[in-house]
Amino acid sequence: MKKLIAIAIFVFVGLASAQAQKTAKIEFKSETIDYGEIMKGSDGVRVFEFTNTGDAPLVIEDVKSSCGCTVPKKPEEPIMPGKTGEIEVKYDTKRVGPIRKTVTVYSNAAEPTKALKIKGLVKDEAGDTK
Repeated sequence: MKKLIAIAIFVFVGLASAQAQKTAKIEFKSETIDYGEIMKGSDGVRVFEFTNTGDAPLVIEDVKSSCGCTVPKKPEEPIMPGKTGEIEVKYDTKRVGPIRKTVTVYSNAAEPTKALKIKGLVKDEAGDTK
């Protein structure tokens, strides 16, 4: 009887540790969005596409921008293994000049913090960049 209990415990611990080793992995199609040269007031919405290449559900816990001029939007639901998701960023294109911002993604992935970049140049109607 002791052997049976010992085997049952061994199997249970083995299964529990196998479950504990499952992790989500986030892989972005591109880690930089280049707006290029855009006009003041044009559409500032862009999307970072990613895939969960891990074997556990991926939860995007938070997404923060390096300034208030960039507003990120994260998926609310977990991204299952093998599935894709999007993080939308909206840059305030009323600000003329160069764009150099960082969007930081916090998740339960094997790499829990990921820095994404946006860059470009916003010109006014006269083509100036001030």
